[in-house]
Amino acid sequence: MARSPGIFPTFFLSGFECSTFHWQHQGRRDLIAETQHDRHVQEDYAMLRSLGIAVAREGIPWPLVERGGQFDFSRLDPVIEAMNRSQIMPIWDLCHYGYPDDLDPQAPDFAERFARYCHAAAHYVTSRTRTPGPSFFTPINEITFFSFCGGEWGWVAPYLKGRDHRMALRLALCRAAIAGVGAIREVDPRARMVNVDPLVYVVPPADRPDLADEARHETFEDTFTAWDILAGRLHPELGGSPEILDIVGVNCYSFGQMEFRESGPHQALGPRDERIQPLAELLGVVWERYGRPIIIAETSGLAEGRPAWLKDVMEESLAAMARGIDLHGVCLFPAVDMPDWHKGTWLHNGICDLIEEGGQLRRAPYPPYVEELRRWQKRLNRVTVLDEDPFSDPVDLEEVRAAAQQLQLQPDRDWS
Repeated sequence: MARSPGIFPTFFLSGFECSTFHWQHQGRRDLIAETQHDRHVQEDYAMLRSLGIAVAREGIPWPLVERGGQFDFSRLDPVIEAMNRSQIMPIWDLCHYGYPDDLDPQAPDFAERFARYCHAAAHYVTSRTRTPGPSFFTPINEITFFSFCGGEWGWVAPYLKGRDHRMALRLALCRAAIAGVGAIREVDPRARMVNVDPLVYVVPPADRPDLADEARHETFEDTFTAWDILAGRLHPELGGSPEILDIVGVNCYSFGQMEFRESGPHQALGPRDERIQPLAELLGVVWERYGRPIIIAETSGLAEGRPAWLKDVMEESLAAMARGIDLHGVCLFPAVDMPDWHKGTWLHNGICDLIEEGGQLRRAPYPPYVEELRRWQKRLNRVTVLDEDPFSDPVDLEEVRAAAQQLQLQPDRDWS
């Protein structure tokens, strides 16, 4: 019996890139198809099982399952079969940037349409997935980033540009997400929400100290606005509450610490930049603000940097837990490689690289990354391969915290 039961059956989670952006110059993208996760779903989930990972973020492509208000979720059947066979618990991602072509996120009916879709999707997957306990959902992925790339930069639908458009799009997405949570909990009142957004830190350029206020506002206010709305701290008329925010999913990448730019995306700080802040400190800001359970919902290094990145993230995560932060897991995302959205080249950020062979994408685990995962599983007294019933006991967070105390890790400014 776990002395301090966690939310999930394993501390390490994973997931599959599932974006369905509609790009202004590329059209509709389906990253599930581009990575051939749909063709290799049995293999992909068997791989997670062999790695001792019992939880995975998995997408439902809203624009591809709804046509004219009618739903066809049959494309999920092989996914659910693979999950059930490998005994993997899903976190269902219901809107990974894409929405049906006949919708406008700022139209009056968007939230209602999204809620109707959420209700139908929740009913379909919960009636077919054989995992005990509550179901898990991410209603709208990365509301903050979605509002930037669709509302300020004009990269993707709805192709808007300008700060005011970004603010309006973010508010509309929050309104829809809150409605979606209500619809999901009509199906499963116990359902848990994992609300995912990037965790960032922004600094002014060295030669522009006059931009310090703008950088600080983006770090400590703008970054948290969507979560604040979902939690009911801002725009309470929309119906947000701590129970809707529920689990805070923070995405943590090296490019999340940036130098402020007045227009366009900010510039990522380079390694060993003295302005980098320890991840443990940033997790502390999230914990103090909301007091809700936290997971690192996405993290990965690139290419040969993957094992070193995992080491740094784990050391920072354990330093945070030793300080009392309620962290429930780290999601190695993605499980299999994904293409760069703009260039199309493989990023080499997955547990498995993808190697093109005769029209198929062969999965090739990156050994140093796997070895680093195994090292941490053993250090934290976690399983390395799932047993016959991976859901019998949740993670004992007391064991993880004990390992953190034993290692006596401190937040490290040079963590990236």
